[in-house]
Amino acid sequence: MLSEQDNDIMCRVGPGTPMGNLMREFWIPALMSSELPVPDGPPLRLRLLGENLISFRDSKGQVGIFTHACPHRGASLFFGRNEEEGLRCVYHGWKFEVTGTCVDMPSEPAESNFKNKVRVRAYPARERGEVVWVYMGPRESDRLPPLPDIETNMSPPGVNSANKILRECNSVQALEGDIDTSHISFLHRNLQEDAFAATPDEFNKYVGGDSAPRYQVDETEYGTIYGAYRPAEEDSFYFRIGQFVLPFYTMPGTGKLGYGGRRGFRAWVPVDDDHTMFFTIGAPRNYNMFGNRQPAIRPPAGNDDGRFMPETTDFASGRWRLSANRDNDYMIDREAQKTVNYTGIGNIHLQDQAITESMGPVYLRQHEHLGTSDSMIIRTRRRLIKAAKAHRDEGIVPSVVDHPELYRVRSGGVVIPRNADWLQATADLRRVDREIEEALALQGAAT
Repeated sequence: MLSEQDNDIMCRVGPGTPMGNLMREFWIPALMSSELPVPDGPPLRLRLLGENLISFRDSKGQVGIFTHACPHRGASLFFGRNEEEGLRCVYHGWKFEVTGTCVDMPSEPAESNFKNKVRVRAYPARERGEVVWVYMGPRESDRLPPLPDIETNMSPPGVNSANKILRECNSVQALEGDIDTSHISFLHRNLQEDAFAATPDEFNKYVGGDSAPRYQVDETEYGTIYGAYRPAEEDSFYFRIGQFVLPFYTMPGTGKLGYGGRRGFRAWVPVDDDHTMFFTIGAPRNYNMFGNRQPAIRPPAGNDDGRFMPETTDFASGRWRLSANRDNDYMIDREAQKTVNYTGIGNIHLQDQAITESMGPVYLRQHEHLGTSDSMIIRTRRRLIKAAKAHRDEGIVPSVVDHPELYRVRSGGVVIPRNADWLQATADLRRVDREIEEALALQGAAT
């Protein structure tokens, strides 16, 4: 059970809120680079941490991210002209370059210096690994924190990519499903005997026979970590290790732990209190975000890859909304629920989406009843609330903000001796310094 006050601290992210102020200390994944495909292209609406913003790519290819309102009289810069290295408001022609500086004010007399006194609120933006990152915090441009050392976001061009999907609920509510490993035995259960035949690995071997794992949970300098363990051979355990990294990243324990295993971060970026943009950062280019080990049931809207609804002009939910959504009950197939899979919903992502959105926009956690399988969720909530309060009350910025190397971690499954300390036994496997150094070396060679 979580008090209403702590639930608000954890879930509210607008300007001036404890969690919102904490998150603004970090670089935030804002867009995929492909969303701004060409210089001088149309401006794009963007909402992050409860703020309505405008993004654009200028004539030089630089990305600008502004508050959407022109500082003159509040007209939306969405209607602006993106031209000649700046965004020009169509109301009176005021023009701003990517740093927010006003470079032209044709509605004022030529001798006026008023344009030197006016700026649009602009946030620093950087591009790396097909992701546009934005910094919305208090630091000046010469003191910005480094981008996080997320392994696959640092790969050479063409190796990895980014994907995103809108989820219509609070970001903590959404990410909690990623650090809850016990639900996979139920929510994602397949009822067909040969469902896992194509992927015979340790996960299927050990998880399939035990739906109630035991847990070891701990805090780290960068977040929290769990080890959900099940009996393997007589003298060993199978550990499925997953991680949470501040402020909104998860690394569920999919694949094999260690060098050459499955890679990538997931980011549950708060659009506002009630909406989340779910990024996969660094999925292989041929990765299908909606794919899984299960046979398809009924593909959304006649598509087999989870197509999206047509775009609208809404800041919060106008883009990246799935065609299978709460308005059509995620296209649940009740007959398939009897014979194909546990839910009758077509794939793993939709199953997670349906359940977390069914809780409402912001779940009131004082009504829940938590068990031992919720250990990681309990510890992660405490970690988030503690960090937000420390930042609010003492100005403490988490060390991971200024130490990008703390993001050099990985999750996955591994078999270890039953008498081993699980954290010590997996320490080297969970570090990805070798891969990061290889990526940096390739970047250096390319330049």
